[in-house]
Amino acid sequence: MNEKYNVYLVSDSTGETLDRIFLSLKSQFSNFDYDKKEFAFVRTEQQINKIIKECSKLQNSIILYTIVETKLAKYISDSSEKNKVPCFNILGNLILSFSKLLNQKAIYKPSAQHVLDEEYYKRIEAIQFTMSHDDGKKLDDVSEADIVLLGVSRTSKTPTSMYLANRGYKTANIPLVMDQKIPEELKSNKNKTCIIGLVTDPERLADVRRNRVTMMKETNIKEYTDLNIIKEEIDRSKKLFKKYSWPTIDVTRKSVEESAASILKIFEIQKNK
Repeated sequence: MNEKYNVYLVSDSTGETLDRIFLSLKSQFSNFDYDKKEFAFVRTEQQINKIIKECSKLQNSIILYTIVETKLAKYISDSSEKNKVPCFNILGNLILSFSKLLNQKAIYKPSAQHVLDEEYYKRIEAIQFTMSHDDGKKLDDVSEADIVLLGVSRTSKTPTSMYLANRGYKTANIPLVMDQKIPEELKSNKNKTCIIGLVTDPERLADVRRNRVTMMKETNIKEYTDLNIIKEEIDRSKKLFKKYSWPTIDVTRKSVEESAASILKIFEIQKNK
C-alpha cells in the first residue's frame, strides 16, 4: 500500500502558478496519494512558522513554494530544513538562471505577474468578448473574433472558448444545429479569421449527451442522444468544414487544454502565412 503525503503549496501571491505546476508534477506519478493544503499571500515569517509547525506534526509532509522575496524564501528553506520537512523552491533556481542569462537583476516582487498592464486588459477584453459571443450569440460582429469554433452540441466549444479567452484570444463559438445559420462573412472570410471545426467520435458523444440528459432530468429529447442521428450530425459538420476548407480538430477524449493547444498551433500557422 502506498504512503499518503501531505502536500503544502505556499505562495506569496494567489497560488495559481504553483497550483498549475503541482498539477503537472502529480500527473507524472500514477500512485501518488496525497492531501493538499494551499496557502496564498504568505509574506511574513509568522505565517511560515505556523505552516512549518503544522507540517512537523504530520508524517510525510512536503512543502512546495513560490516565494520571490529573497529573505523570506531563505527563511522558509532554513526553517523546513531545521524541522526536517522536505521543501522545494519552484521558481528560485529558474529566476537566478534567467538573471544570469539576461545579465539583469530580478525585481523579486510578489504578484508581479498580476500587474495591470496592456496584456492584462487585453485578456479582460477577450473574456468579455467571448462571454457575449458564446453559443452562437451576437453574430453581427463575429468577424472581429481572433478565433471562431464550430461544432455540434457537446463538443466542448464553450469551455475551450473560455480557456482561450483567458489566454487573451477573442473567441466566438457557434453550435451546428438545424436552425443555426453560419454568417456569410465567415463563409467568405475576408478578414482571415481563424475558423476551426470541432469533431468527435459519435459513440463517445452519445455517452456524453446521455450523461447530460440524466443530469438535467430531461426526457423528451430522444433525437439528442440517438446514435444514428448523432452520426448524421457529425457527418454534416465534417462536410461543412471541408466545403469551406476550415481545419478540424478531433476533441474525442482530449482535455480542454489539449484542444486549445492544437487550436493555437493552427492560429499561429495561419497568422504567419
